[in-house]
Amino acid sequence: MILIADSGATKTDWRIINPQGGIQQAKTIGLSPYYQTSESIAAELTQHLLPVVEGEVTEIHFYGTGCAGEEPCAIVRRGLQAVFPTAQTIEVDSDMLGAARGLCGHEAGIACILGTGSNNCLYDGRDIADKIPSLGFWLGDEGSGGYLGKTLVTAFLQKEMPEDLAEKFAKRYGLNREIVLENAYKKPFPNRYFATFSKFLFDNRSHPFAYKLVYDAFIEFLTKYVCKLPDYQKYKAHFVGSVAFYYSDILRRAAAEKGIVVGHIMETPIAGLALYHRPQ
Repeated sequence: MILIADSGATKTDWRIINPQGGIQQAKTIGLSPYYQTSESIAAELTQHLLPVVEGEVTEIHFYGTGCAGEEPCAIVRRGLQAVFPTAQTIEVDSDMLGAARGLCGHEAGIACILGTGSNNCLYDGRDIADKIPSLGFWLGDEGSGGYLGKTLVTAFLQKEMPEDLAEKFAKRYGLNREIVLENAYKKPFPNRYFATFSKFLFDNRSHPFAYKLVYDAFIEFLTKYVCKLPDYQKYKAHFVGSVAFYYSDILRRAAAEKGIVVGHIMETPIAGLALYHRPQ
């Protein structure tokens, strides 16, 4: 049997491919080497994944947040090996490579993540060939949910939001400067906090201000990242993540403005990963 995982900050999507080619789905919590040990990963999998795996696992492909560099990957790999000792192949890689393989399959292309955060790469059909490094929430993440929320909240606090929209925003959230600064600088995961406000933009995307905010954020992402990749106009650009998926109409218009041909837009890459790793 083959196990495939796409692991984010809060949840892990699994696909289990049996020897006949059938595919089964499962979910566990997010598994990150930044916050968990090999032992805690093994404990989670033993309790919530192992009971649904009916057969001998021979191959595991795990793509996750924080899985960059040998030591973080080794933490996840040891946890997997403890639970599935019969696995002859255990591949642990970044969520960016998972997004690229899930989006592009075995063809070269540009892969982009637009979710709570944002990322990008040029993909050669198997591996990442080039990328413009992501600088994280405070220095980058353009086009992401965190970036959209941060830009929206800043506009509200600095009285740059149209009055009709500002009234709706104030009524919905009851925010003030002190609440925002505490969540931004004193509490963990400010990116997740600000990303929650992107729902307000989605609910009001027909308002010219909200639409322009999202459109401009996508233009900035495409300009700073996609348009700097070598020969970017030769490839289709594919996107994955909740922001890309739910704002796909605005994203396609922004891409057209930059002369970028859009391919697939998916909410998650797991279905594409199952196809990528499914035996031919």
